[in-house]
Amino acid sequence: MKYLLAIIIAFSTVFILTPILMKLAFKYNFTDKPTERKKHKGETPLCGGIAMFIGFFIAYFIAFYNYNFDEKYGIFIGALLILIIGVVDDYYKSIGKEFGITPRLIIQLLAAVIVFKSGISFEGFTNPFTDEYITLSPIVQFVLTITWIFGVTTVINWSDGMDGLAGGLSFISAMTFAATAIILGQRPSLLFSLITAGVVLAFLFYNKYPAKVFMGDSGANFLGFILSIIALDGAFKGATILSLMIPILALAVPIFDNIFVIFKRFSEGKPIYQADRSQIHYRLQAKGLNTKQIVTFISIISLTCSVISILLLLIKF
Repeated sequence: MKYLLAIIIAFSTVFILTPILMKLAFKYNFTDKPTERKKHKGETPLCGGIAMFIGFFIAYFIAFYNYNFDEKYGIFIGALLILIIGVVDDYYKSIGKEFGITPRLIIQLLAAVIVFKSGISFEGFTNPFTDEYITLSPIVQFVLTITWIFGVTTVINWSDGMDGLAGGLSFISAMTFAATAIILGQRPSLLFSLITAGVVLAFLFYNKYPAKVFMGDSGANFLGFILSIIALDGAFKGATILSLMIPILALAVPIFDNIFVIFKRFSEGKPIYQADRSQIHYRLQAKGLNTKQIVTFISIISLTCSVISILLLLIKF
């Protein structure tokens, strides 16, 4: 009942709140306008991230009322910073300007550090030959944790380029982490994953093609941030070689696609953070596929990678 209630609260909050926020977004011109790179039709509200943040933490604080205080509020404060800087970025987009990359980098790194300081980190792994658990040094834990949180936050954001795409990939990843938590017997991770899946599913009701609302940078960064923490607090905890692969496979499409994008921009002498049409969804669009075909194709690839990761874990067990 606890898991079901958490999902219902998360889903219902976002489902009810999104239309209200959409009206406010239109009223205050908080919308994304079509450009040469962004070819959506008409102005679209950028409030999806705000709705998901509210829905997530209402369910989260109810479900985790007796959970570790430091971790709970470390996640909340970190996510709040991610949301705020994302909303500022979205506001700049709504008035046709570009927000500087430096403040975003600083805030994203600060949020990751707050999560690390709250006690969530990549602590070590099990040696597959001796079954001995190897605890990494504090500095290595810090570097790997910050890199993972910052990296996943970024790649989900960069994948948000078509109606339903980033949300669909995030939903698949969240459900993969939920299945992993069931197999590994990690109840907090299961609850965390299901709440995430609930808010994303409600958002997708409005974001499916043709989208009535966008998640914006605030939503994409928020989802990436939360998914990175679920992996650290779940599959990466007490990690074996196989469980290390689960988050990587669950997030395989955004991770490897954006590694390709980084190398492509670097080889062309472009700034890594300069937005272009290098991502896989834009490349498929250039080949003539429409939005529904592209999102379906990429989602199938993501789902296949996720199923493989779960099968590997089941075979091990």
